[in-house]
Amino acid sequence: MLFFNRGPIVPVLRLSGPIGMVTPLRPGLALASVAGPIEKAFALSKLPTVAVVINSPGGSPVQSHLIFSRIRQLAKEKEKRVYVFCEDIAASGGYFLALAGDEIYADPSSIVGSIGVISAGFGLDRFIERFGIERRVHAAGKDKGALDPFRPERPEDVALLKELQRDVHEIFISIVKERRAGKLSGPEGELFSGAFWSAAKAQDYGLIDGVADLRSKMQALHGTKVRLRAVPLAAGGLLSRFRRLPGFQPSSGDGFALAPSFADDLVSAIEARALWSRFGL
Repeated sequence: MLFFNRGPIVPVLRLSGPIGMVTPLRPGLALASVAGPIEKAFALSKLPTVAVVINSPGGSPVQSHLIFSRIRQLAKEKEKRVYVFCEDIAASGGYFLALAGDEIYADPSSIVGSIGVISAGFGLDRFIERFGIERRVHAAGKDKGALDPFRPERPEDVALLKELQRDVHEIFISIVKERRAGKLSGPEGELFSGAFWSAAKAQDYGLIDGVADLRSKMQALHGTKVRLRAVPLAAGGLLSRFRRLPGFQPSSGDGFALAPSFADDLVSAIEARALWSRFGL
């Protein structure tokens, strides 16, 4: 008899981590890896509700847009309402993902916003000059080596990058205005400056709909017997994860050999750490 008294199910999709980046122990969020779980979330329950939990400092604007678009496509197709809940941070691409929600909520201490575009790197031309290292690059196309970190920065390269950033920023802004139409109240110069805020300020500016936690909100919507069903993004144990790592390859024996790509993985991990650190996390 208890079986028939069980409450309705709300699928919960958790999107956590940098977007698009690949780190040694955990791949970044990308449509290729989350498309299946997104579809499962929209097919799991008869309730007209899907919950999405976001904890991301951002990353690839392309993957952010692709994931956002897929969630909205399925929401329209399945006629379901999407509720987004921000955890520690939903900034930059993380906030882009949050815009897939028909309603957006956050914890009082959540960091929200950073509606902007950033590119960062290192200038290593003086470093290699100091150690007598000669840089040899052969390319067809005068701009093929633009922004090469091993040569002095050229004004024309910076201008090209800024133009690209403006284009991407305008796309981001247009989607914020579309998804938060009639709710935005902050000055555009501040809203789209790349600044980020606590949940209270984000609510004042209309970037989120309120402060609430997932369980309380779902109980208010569907009753106290509602059940939250997590939709896993990936399966497999620790060994299977190591087998998929870009920096590890099967050796001729029983162990694993460290591949030359480990240096790239390390750089990716540092970049991902820098994304979180920018927001004090």
